[in-house]
Amino acid sequence: MNNREIKGKSEIANSVKLPKIISLFCGAGGLDLGFIQEGFEVVAAIDLEQSAIETHKKNFPKCNSIASDLTVLGPKGVNQYIKKFLTPGEHVAIIGGPPCQGFSRSNPTADSEDPRNHLPKLYVQIIRELQKDFVIDFVVFENVLGMKDRKHSAKYLALIKGLKRLKFEIFENELCAVDYGVPQNRERIVIAAIRSSNEQSEFKIEKNKGIKTVREAIGNLGDPVYFKKNITASDIPFHPNHWTMQPKSVKFKTPMKFNSKSRSFKLLDWDKASPTIAFGNREIHIHPSGKRRLSIYEAMLLQGFPSSFILEGNLSQQVKQVSNAVPPPLAKSVAAAVKSSLHF
Repeated sequence: MNNREIKGKSEIANSVKLPKIISLFCGAGGLDLGFIQEGFEVVAAIDLEQSAIETHKKNFPKCNSIASDLTVLGPKGVNQYIKKFLTPGEHVAIIGGPPCQGFSRSNPTADSEDPRNHLPKLYVQIIRELQKDFVIDFVVFENVLGMKDRKHSAKYLALIKGLKRLKFEIFENELCAVDYGVPQNRERIVIAAIRSSNEQSEFKIEKNKGIKTVREAIGNLGDPVYFKKNITASDIPFHPNHWTMQPKSVKFKTPMKFNSKSRSFKLLDWDKASPTIAFGNREIHIHPSGKRRLSIYEAMLLQGFPSSFILEGNLSQQVKQVSNAVPPPLAKSVAAAVKSSLHF
């Protein structure tokens, strides 16, 4: 995303006095980008991963983004950081999606007591602390559907109750990215919590028409560059993230044997939407040709990122960023629904 686009959106946000956004567990900024595209200004962003923050700074240079462990920084530390940029009494909003691996149904070792599963509680505690100095108009929380499963339900219900105690009206949504212009069958929970003193209209996230297949998203791209030692962005034509690992598994010699249900070797279909784009450390899906894995850039396009967006970090870090991101078109639809509910 270029500086002109960001400046234009920020000017719109200021002109209509939208609440300023604080992004927690921001990652690469997929959720942030959707809100910026709807006219909001993201003034601060925090994430544990340094590579994700490098990506965030590159694409959102005017945002005050830092790499910090929120469990160490704590609610008071977050509040102190935010007061460097905002004046107490200002209207703000909180958006974010804590790491979901502990709740994920695709994680065969998911444990209800995974330390990451306590982050939603921290999310509420940070909101409570920020309410002491700021008017929080709304909160958006994104996570996997598995968070509502029986073994995790206590933590999910605690999140809902915690937000209600903070005087928010809660709207729970189960969304699939393919319904919002993203060629990916990615299902997620999105909770919108609107300050109760606002006169809400009916809260509805409108579906959007858009590309629905892998072919529409990446069918016209040339081959990516294969990773080699000391590779630089200048070695990669077309887009800095259009690169992938050299295929070494013998499975690539007989792509017809790929199992579409396999976790590590999931072959994409040209004429269908992609499944959830990746599972983490280099486990990115197989290109429909069966000859290689997707490039990072192809995965980004299947997530709905614009071609101007660039990820920083090594291959594993880029895979993690793109797989953890909220698809920007879906985020934009959520932002539009929130804005409409607040009568802005």
